[in-house]
Amino acid sequence: MDPARLALLSAAIVLLAMLALYVVGFDQGAVSRTGMFMHELMHDGRHLLGLPCH
Repeated sequence: MDPARLALLSAAIVLLAMLALYVVGFDQGAVSRTGMFMHELMHDGRHLLGLPCH
């Protein structure tokens, strides 16, 4: 694989991983428009990743 393409792919994977961690770690589900459903979904995700939430 071309080194430039490999670097671009690696950067994209890292960016997506960081975005996923941000969304799951977002405090109290503040991005939610549907109330407690999104909060509980993010809360469970924090438990799965081992992030402190209590």
